[in-house]
Amino acid sequence: MKWKGRRQSANVEDRRGMGVGGKTIIGGGVGGLIIVLLFTLLGGNPGDLINNNSLNNNPDKNAPYEESAKEKEQKEFVSVVLADTEDVWTAEFKKKGMEYENPKLVLYRDNVQSACGLTSSAVGPFYCPGDHKLYIDLSFYEELKQKFQAPGDFAMAYVIAHEVGHHVQTLLHMGDQASEAQKRTNEYSVRFELQADYLAGVWAHFAQGKGYLEKGDLEEALNAAKAVGDDNIQRRSQGYVVPDTFTHGTSEQRKRWFNKGFENGTIEGGDTFKAESL
Repeated sequence: MKWKGRRQSANVEDRRGMGVGGKTIIGGGVGGLIIVLLFTLLGGNPGDLINNNSLNNNPDKNAPYEESAKEKEQKEFVSVVLADTEDVWTAEFKKKGMEYENPKLVLYRDNVQSACGLTSSAVGPFYCPGDHKLYIDLSFYEELKQKFQAPGDFAMAYVIAHEVGHHVQTLLHMGDQASEAQKRTNEYSVRFELQADYLAGVWAHFAQGKGYLEKGDLEEALNAAKAVGDDNIQRRSQGYVVPDTFTHGTSEQRKRWFNKGFENGTIEGGDTFKAESL
């Protein structure tokens, strides 16, 4: 992805080095990450998983954060991608006679406080509708590359675009027609997540139109979508698949809806709630 030298978003909030206290969602580590991915990776509400585990209160976390050269580059990258989503969705909302509200992207390390609760980095990237903010611990990208075999800068961009997709859903009240009982079902969750994948694909459609994509970028995004499919995660974590417990969709579904958004380039083509087949 051609990103260096491009505009960076002013809506990045850096909380790395800031300590927080209280309760957290689940223990860290790859095992914890895989468990939580089943519920929250790329879009779930981490506040629903809060338990009684205490955070490790380290006074050093309040010291000024010194980022590495690699982290600095990652911060610049996510800022450029966020700026690109701002441009795309501002233009798309304008076509509808609406004004797009830019979300904030919060960088944190280990744990963070949001309107959805106190959250561990084991959750992975997430969007909180309560404060219209995206939350990312940059260490997740190493997990995506090493543990899920989904390397590449456009795989990283897909993660951000998916979370921004949840923001678009919030602004447009997508899925609100469902009853509260329906919203608590796994089927609703799958349709909601696949719609965010579709919207990420819409963003990629316009990124391609601006000449930002390079050879292999689309494949990187599709590989990332495949890596975080419920069936793939369950096979990795427990060795077998339980379709009734899916919350985000299969690898094939996630790839298909992202690709559909990429090909269509319109908001209207992604109504997963009315789709007879996912």
